[in-house]
Amino acid sequence: MNLSDLDAADNAALKDIILDRIRTSGPISFAEFYELVMYHPRHGYYFANDPTRDFQSSPNVHPVFGAAIARQLAQFWISMDRPARFDVFEAGASSGRLAADILRYTRTAEPDFYDAVRYVVQDVTLSGREAHVRLETSGLPADRVEVAASLPQQATIEGLILSNELLDALPFRRMRRRDGNLYELLVGVEGGRFVDVESEPRPEVIAHFDALGVSPADGCEAEVSLVAPAWMGRAAGALQRGYVLTLDYGYEAPELYAPWRKRGTLLTFYRHTSGDDPYARIGRQDITASVDFTSVRRSGEAAGLRYVSTATQSEFLAGLGIGEALSNPPEPGQMEAYMALRRAVMELTDASGLGRIAAMVMKKAASPTN
Repeated sequence: MNLSDLDAADNAALKDIILDRIRTSGPISFAEFYELVMYHPRHGYYFANDPTRDFQSSPNVHPVFGAAIARQLAQFWISMDRPARFDVFEAGASSGRLAADILRYTRTAEPDFYDAVRYVVQDVTLSGREAHVRLETSGLPADRVEVAASLPQQATIEGLILSNELLDALPFRRMRRRDGNLYELLVGVEGGRFVDVESEPRPEVIAHFDALGVSPADGCEAEVSLVAPAWMGRAAGALQRGYVLTLDYGYEAPELYAPWRKRGTLLTFYRHTSGDDPYARIGRQDITASVDFTSVRRSGEAAGLRYVSTATQSEFLAGLGIGEALSNPPEPGQMEAYMALRRAVMELTDASGLGRIAAMVMKKAASPTN
């Protein structure tokens, strides 16, 4: 067996951990399975793999994405009357690539804003001394960036909470409606393999769909995340005043649970090839599902945020002038860089790819007592 074969196989240690749990306690929710497969602190996908080998994310395409986001952040700062301190809390910051590109751009193009920025990165894979090594590798200035373990529990952030493709990487449950009955698909074991097990939905899942006013149609499978809306509620609680900018693959609930969407939105990614079997390559492949932006938005509103807007990433970046750098012909000797930028802009705004990501803005004004 060569190295590529080993890499494509299950993470045996992780698979054994999950099998033991199911054999001991019975079938587990897909959310619990997902938590183990993706976030186990030693063997989980995000801890033991380099996700860039499996899927493309906007910050890894080109620094022009970070530059565009930086312009949006500067606009938020201006709308808040240019405070002397502007907090940027990036949740799910991964390697810090986006933070580095934002700060690099603002340092030269928006120096007054740069002076005001206090940047905090948070990611479950960033901890201890290794975090600072990884961030320095990404080019982040050590004197301008802090590392946090989680969102603050108190409303201390004045500025922005930013996330890029975080919510679609949070645990979710799987559902199926058959013969008019709604079932939750748990994860069981049969012959040493993981299998779907139909079960009565948990009360909190039923309450979620009742409040949402829409649920999977008969003959459909679907995903539901209770974690993503809860995250937005916590984000609202951590924000004293300012904005929440969320970029992610997702839909409003009526489209997410449309009757024609028979197999839901669950996708796997391995070496930039998509699939739909979450029980393959345990711990070696990315697993994701589209975000229910209706539930996320409502959770933010219930926690004190005001909805501002939603646009596709293509529309969002166009509004920030991402294509302006292509309006002038390249300088002598810069044709290669110009073509790389052109390819990047096209990829970031491709309506069938990264361009269909949704960019949602919510805001919070300072309370009258402050």
